[in-house]
Amino acid sequence: MTVGQHMERRHSFFIDYRHWIFSIHLKGQMEPCLKQFSQNSTAQQCQPRLRTHVSDQEKDLLKMKLDQLQCHFTLAPQKNNIDLDNMKQSLEDSIQPDVKDYNQLAFVNCLQGNCEEAIQNLQEAEKILRENNEDKSGAGIIVTYGNRAWVNYHMGQLTEAQSYLDKLETVYHPFPNASQFFGIYWWNGKFPTTAMIPEVYGEKGWSLLSSTAEYYEEAKECFKKALEEDPDHIEWNFGFATALVRLEDCSSNPENSEFSEYMNQLRRVLELDPGHAEAKVLLALKLQDLNQKEEAFTLVEQALQKYPDLPFVIRYVAKFLRREGAVDKSIELLKKALEITPNCSFLHHQTGLCYKNKLLQLIKNPRCRNLRDPVFQQKIALIKQCKQHFGEAFLLKQSFIIAKLAFAEICAMNEEYREAKEIYKTLLELENITLENKQEKYFGPGKVEFFHKNSESNAIKYYLEGIKIQHNSRAREWCRTTLFIPISTASILTHTKPTSPNALNSTEAESCAKKVPSGVSEKQNAKQKERVEKRSCRDRAMNNSREEEH
Repeated sequence: MTVGQHMERRHSFFIDYRHWIFSIHLKGQMEPCLKQFSQNSTAQQCQPRLRTHVSDQEKDLLKMKLDQLQCHFTLAPQKNNIDLDNMKQSLEDSIQPDVKDYNQLAFVNCLQGNCEEAIQNLQEAEKILRENNEDKSGAGIIVTYGNRAWVNYHMGQLTEAQSYLDKLETVYHPFPNASQFFGIYWWNGKFPTTAMIPEVYGEKGWSLLSSTAEYYEEAKECFKKALEEDPDHIEWNFGFATALVRLEDCSSNPENSEFSEYMNQLRRVLELDPGHAEAKVLLALKLQDLNQKEEAFTLVEQALQKYPDLPFVIRYVAKFLRREGAVDKSIELLKKALEITPNCSFLHHQTGLCYKNKLLQLIKNPRCRNLRDPVFQQKIALIKQCKQHFGEAFLLKQSFIIAKLAFAEICAMNEEYREAKEIYKTLLELENITLENKQEKYFGPGKVEFFHKNSESNAIKYYLEGIKIQHNSRAREWCRTTLFIPISTASILTHTKPTSPNALNSTEAESCAKKVPSGVSEKQNAKQKERVEKRSCRDRAMNNSREEEH
């Protein structure tokens, strides 16, 4: 036996007996335990007794230790709060997965019962850490080892799980309050919560950003706390910027200012890393909203030149070009990205929006109504393309309500009202969705009723239902804006506090709502539609992001 094998055997012996001694100690039987320890000379002699007598207690003890770890199983939103299939698809679409992506993927796989795949993901994360010489310290190893311990626990591999706890004990020693986490406290049965280090705050922030919008604010706070320790950390600065951008996109009152917080934060990232392509494309989209086209185009060109094959860059460049009217170039880029990541719902949705833009332009041509005219055949082909990509986006991501609404709108544009009605009926029955999606499912059919079926009374019913849902979002703002009800009236209809001193009382508000269908003349109706088409910069920014996912 070599010296290394001997040391490894002694280490295994110590670990097994430490567990056994502690579990017996919990039952007040420390003295018999010590006597048994002195009578056995090898771990193999006692191990069967360990497994038959205290396996349940050992598992309970291990679970108490695992609950104190800082990793995805203790910090991330759990199974009931996230779309696991969508999260997994997004992570697998990552062309250059890093340690945090592999850790997140392992977490998702484990929750879905794919523990063997989770182990492979974590092995890849450990491999990257070794290659970067980060396998002895740092947040990457803390989170990776913590996740590995949890996966082994779920697989029933308790000894293996404990081995990663032992590795973590060594890693944690350089950090403050490490003694509160390991050492004598375990033996005394104390399990205090550890103070999170900045690196773990950063990991938690990214984990929260990969879930739903309700966690974006918490993600922002995590990055903010991490940056308090290291203000120049590029990844945390970009995470903070990403959280701000997403919160802005969810807001019903977007701050379209050159000096807004998210604009400053994106510029901060580029100050620290001038070649950060992701920051460039996100900043370009915001500059586009502010009509600062020259700088926006420069950033887009630089990002695409540096990463011509990176799907994350391609999809946002394509989005930028579509909003500029360069639809064919946008489609060309999206097709390229889909060759790399064919199962990306975002790319299919963006492609569908491009074909929808072409369709909207084509239907203005009177020739598209002539069945024998080639223009009519072009219209049919575009409708087919829209349906294909919107449908694929929804199939790949069942929570992608906007994609399904876009599919229904295409059906309505093609006068397939029965199919559109069935889709809306299905969506209206959905309950286990976000409040904003609930508002979206009323805004969608309302828009079809108003713009495609010219049924103002039905449209108003849908818009009012969307407004009644008490959630401050863009979807609610679109319902209110399209309906042209003053904000004070909308507040009364939803039983919220009016924001204007001249707010109507509830009786007046209901009377106002009832009079809208019958009191609007054809001339006034035309003016209303013209107002919808001629929005301010703020309203255009809202419209641009209405059908886009970040």
